[in-house]
Amino acid sequence: MASARILLVDIHTHVYLPRYASLLRSRTSVPRIMTRNGINGSQEDRLLILEDEPSDGRPVGPQYWDRDEKLAFMDRHEIDISVVSTANPWLDFLTSNDALSLATDLNADLENYCSTSPSLPSSGKEIKRLYGFGLLPLVPSVPITSVVDVISSISSQHPHLKGIIMGTRGIGKGLDDPELEPVWETIERSGLVIFLHPHYGVAEGREWGERDNGHVLPLALGFPMETTIAITRLILAGVLDRYPSLQILLAHSGGALPQLSSRLSSCITHDPVVSGRLQHDARWYLNKLYFDAVNYGTEEMEFVSSVVGRAERYSNDSVAAGQHRGGGDLDRAIAEKRNGSRRMLWGTDHPFFPPLSSTEKWKSVVENLEAIEDVSAWSKEEKDGVRGGNAVRLFRLGL
Repeated sequence: MASARILLVDIHTHVYLPRYASLLRSRTSVPRIMTRNGINGSQEDRLLILEDEPSDGRPVGPQYWDRDEKLAFMDRHEIDISVVSTANPWLDFLTSNDALSLATDLNADLENYCSTSPSLPSSGKEIKRLYGFGLLPLVPSVPITSVVDVISSISSQHPHLKGIIMGTRGIGKGLDDPELEPVWETIERSGLVIFLHPHYGVAEGREWGERDNGHVLPLALGFPMETTIAITRLILAGVLDRYPSLQILLAHSGGALPQLSSRLSSCITHDPVVSGRLQHDARWYLNKLYFDAVNYGTEEMEFVSSVVGRAERYSNDSVAAGQHRGGGDLDRAIAEKRNGSRRMLWGTDHPFFPPLSSTEKWKSVVENLEAIEDVSAWSKEEKDGVRGGNAVRLFRLGL
């Protein structure tokens, strides 16, 4: 399957491992899996992960926890490798003791899930079809030393776990919490990739109004804005200055950060509280981040690569030398878009967003691949990179 072409790698794909699914079934409050009578009178399982979730949650079934279902999805869409992560809300709802215990168990479960998965045929070396992001017990009152120990365990004992999935709340005060400094230091030293993913949305959903719009507003707008705010707080706290080798992958193409990065820069410049805090213009930090290519449109794909690719113009030296202006140089613009593409990695968000009717292919697969293919500024090299080459390098797959 993989010998004659560039690998197709899915870096945004989720799972609820059986141990985690069993916990959700045992609960009587959100998050939970409940059983109810369906439209035709048969019983169906529903997943509720948010308070006051519309439509009584969403259907949930074996595609969420059965590895054979994951591999069948990959085969149907010719996906070579998936880097799998536990879906939200992770361990956020547990006590610190329970979170620590379950993180240890689930990381071992995910290592087994990946390490015993099939290998790529004809790859020339042992490359598995499944790798994973581990979990941290990031809940209030957890000892930071315990979190650091889990990071070290993932790095030293679970070779098929290439990173860590992380929500936006840290241990309760957000990712700019000074108590997290040992966490960033340990992750940077380990070389693990942080996958920053939303769960809570914004402002408890008051802005969504009373009309029933299903899950559209919280997922399309709330989730990306949550990511935008979280990573901006991290930047403003100087974390990327203190830990320059930290590797952070943002879900949903970084939310609104690419669109608002120049406004962010201007607000920082004009605010005496933060104007002298960072080592570089805020726009420079975008080229220190990674972005999943889950945005469903060619124009959005190209825009993200353009904003990320221009970031080097905003280093202190470039700004001082007056080299930060684009100047309408077409060749430079294309080169920047190609450079920015190296920070983008394809994903599907499986098993969420299934087709509403029976179809062979999922739109989350087809639309994102078509969007990549149709970016005119990218050559085949850049497109192959976004489809899989960038992920192979970032996660050191097969090494």
